[in-house]
Amino acid sequence: MHLSTHTWMRPEPLEVTLKRASSLGYKSIELAGEPDRYIVEETRALLKKYNLTCWGTVTPMYGQRDLVAVDLANRDDTIRYMKRVIDLSHGLGGEIVTVVPSTVGKLQPGTNPQQEWGWLLQGMREVALYAQVKNIRIAVEPLNRFETYLITNTRQALHLIEELGMENVGVAFDTFHASIEEPDVVAAIRNCGSRIFDFHLGDNNRLSPGDGSLNWPLIVQALRDVGYEGHLAHEAVPPIDRTSYGAFGSNQMEAEPWDVDEGTLQFLKDHASGVLRDDYYTGLLKRTAETILPLIQ
Repeated sequence: MHLSTHTWMRPEPLEVTLKRASSLGYKSIELAGEPDRYIVEETRALLKKYNLTCWGTVTPMYGQRDLVAVDLANRDDTIRYMKRVIDLSHGLGGEIVTVVPSTVGKLQPGTNPQQEWGWLLQGMREVALYAQVKNIRIAVEPLNRFETYLITNTRQALHLIEELGMENVGVAFDTFHASIEEPDVVAAIRNCGSRIFDFHLGDNNRLSPGDGSLNWPLIVQALRDVGYEGHLAHEAVPPIDRTSYGAFGSNQMEAEPWDVDEGTLQFLKDHASGVLRDDYYTGLLKRTAETILPLIQ
């Protein structure tokens, strides 16, 4: 196992992200699945410069990205988007693509469950078959009930994987979401076993590991016991203190206006309050490294 981090939580030049991660002992990156943002050869050069690898990519599901949209053209566009994200991971030597099947924040189905499930199976199968040709594994990520209604726990993810019947489809296990939806996080890890293809780090309050109530030595031991050898990706998305006491806007957040594309900015506002300050964000990654590295070295 090794320490990794995402790029979606603080939009900034990729070199800034890689330099910070490398200096803190991180070994790889899981890129936000925005293919237009990355030129493969330039990204490869930056990864080499900072002695990092690309573990894979993740699909930020905002706007019209939705495998179970009622509109057929919308579903087809989402499949094409996911294939481009697979191409990005493959081009950078990645191993996985983490997929959230539906738009994050969509909390009600658009039609009956049987119809939606059929669309989900059809879309996921096409995506997984495309990934299989490129030797990429697909990791389905359950999100908590406040961010999706579709796949909210590992039991549902495993059911989807069983129905698909494809060896290159597994689970992206996120400890924050699991702390809400699973009766026992460690037991859920053991139940997923070898189907865990990706692992995201956030404490029960979505702060960095060590700043909440999850038992990280037990979690890491469970991963060892099931034979997980992949990355552990920092994904802390802290709550923002909007009181005068918390000095919102000065201690945690960058000052507006933010130089971020509209889709990414809305996603950040909806799910991370906005753009975190560089020093605050660096502190979050440092805390994760302090907690996790001694457990995996």
